[in-house]
Formats: sequence, structure tokens, C-alpha cells
Amino acid sequence: MTTRRALLKSLAAGAMVAGAGGLPFAARASGWPDRPVRILVPFAAGGNTDGIARLLAAHLSDRLGQQFVVENRTGAGGTIAAESTARSPADGYTLMVAAVAQMAVFPAIKKTNYDPLTDFAPISNVANNPFCLVVHPSFPARTLPELVAYVKERPGKVVYASGGNGSISHLTMALFVKRAGLEMMHTPYRGGAPAVADVIAGHVPMYFGNLSEALPHAGGALRPIAVSGATRAAKLPTVPTVAEQGYPGFKTDTWNGLIAPAGTPKEIVDLLAREVKAALKEKKTLEQLDSFGVDPIGSTPDEFKATIAADLALWREAVKDANVSL
Repeated sequence: MTTRRALLKSLAAGAMVAGAGGLPFAARASGWPDRPVRILVPFAAGGNTDGIARLLAAHLSDRLGQQFVVENRTGAGGTIAAESTARSPADGYTLMVAAVAQMAVFPAIKKTNYDPLTDFAPISNVANNPFCLVVHPSFPARTLPELVAYVKERPGKVVYASGGNGSISHLTMALFVKRAGLEMMHTPYRGGAPAVADVIAGHVPMYFGNLSEALPHAGGALRPIAVSGATRAAKLPTVPTVAEQGYPGFKTDTWNGLIAPAGTPKEIVDLLAREVKAALKEKKTLEQLDSFGVDPIGSTPDEFKATIAADLALWREAVKDANVSL
């Protein structure tokens, strides 16, 4: 196994001789990777997380001269994949494209067999997807203040849908309900798709879910009221954020980031972070992310670490507000 000192020396040597050949040659000279690298995905193939992992795998395979293989490790909301990653050797040959659920939501609800703050080496937050509060077109409110006023006039009678008890859509709405001082009824569904379908059908009036779930129906079968990101969504530029509409500091989103087991050499972590940022400058990658309805980030390892810590605190607050236990 390549030692840390040998890795440092070979990286330095590779950087000196890479010249116009760029980073791929330097990476090969380092000795890592000298065999295929696994990228665990906590969900089944076909979703945004899987799509992002496959984009990264293709880029890294091309740039670093070794195969990066996506492995879908499903179960327990993705915590099985997270635990497997945490327990893998810290040698750079096991990575994971994690979602906020495994790193902040489930650990906020119950004890997991890993610590999101100490058992991983954050590499880069790749992309995020804010939430969008949507209502059925027949719902009388067109702005968030109007929605709040409507609900306050009917305490405990207005219903909102979610993707399930303890889901991020549930917790996001519970957090807003608490901060707005509302009393509402919660109807959980088995996932976001059936929740959206019932709002479209008019069976429930509203849902606070992923922007990518709302976009195909926005302005037609659904009316967007607010987005939960720090800024307005590029695809819904006329829809104000929750913060803009009277709730400063309110921000929730989902994200997908690349992580490794704690103790993975910093040189490998930094190299991968630079490659994520490079991938997010490629037109084909940006076009694919846009088709997923997510926004590119490409943060540094330290920035990603701070995001995980902040989100863990946020979702703990939301779990408390929603009185969720699993």
C-alpha cells in the first residue's frame, strides 16, 4: 500500500513532470489510483443521486486513468451505504455520493451506526436542489403571506402532503409551520410522486417538495408559491424565496456530495475536490445537471464539512418541531 509520505513525494514529482499534460498525468504518477475505485450510491439506479454519481464516475475515469465504478447499495434510506463507506479502508478506493438524508436527516432522527461529522472525509458538495412550495391552482393564495393568512384563519383544518413521515418534504414543511406559527394537518404519502399526484388531483392543497418534482407541473397543474433556497431558482426566477417573503434565514435544500472514509489522505481528498470542480465546468456535465433540475456547487472539503454540520443542526430542529421518531 502506498504510504502517506510516498504519496506526498510522488504527487509532488507528478506535478513537476505533468507540464502541459495536466492533472491526469500527475495523478497517474502518484500511484493512486492503481486499481478500480468504487463509488457507492445509497439509492437505486435512475434518480438524481445515481445520475450525479455516474457523471462523476465518467469524468474521473477519463481524467485519472483508472476505472471508477458506480455501485448501488440500497436499503434503510441509504444508511447501509453510508455505514459501509464509513467502515471501508481509508485508502481512496471507496467513495460515496451521499445525500442530505444520510448525512443530516436520519442522524437527526435516530442514532445511526456512523457519525456524519467524524466518520467521513467530505470531498465536495456537487449539486443541490432547493424545495418548492406548490399548491393546487384552485387554492386561493398566490403568495406566502396570503397562504399564511389563509391557514391562520382555519387553524388545524388545512392539510399539507409530504413524501412520508420524517421525509425531508415533511420536515421542511414542519419547520416552516413552526416558524410561521401555524396549525396544520399532515398527510404522509409513500414518496414524493404520489404526494405530487394528489396535489395535482386536488385531493390535498399543498406540498413542499424537491424543485425537480415541481418543475414539470409548475405554472400549469401546480402553482409555485415559494422556493426554499438562499436565492431564487434559475428555472423559476419569478418565484420568491421563503426568506424574501418574510422569513429571513429560512433555507432548506437537498444536496449530493462526494465523501470518503475518515482518514483518507488529504492529497487524495484535495485531488478529487479539484476534479469535481473541473467536471462542473464542462458543458455536458452542466447540461445533464440542468436536466436533473439541480444546481452545481463544487465546494471545497472544508466548505462541505461546514454544510454537513449546519444541516445536521437544522434538521435536528425540524425533527423536534415535527415530533418525528422512527
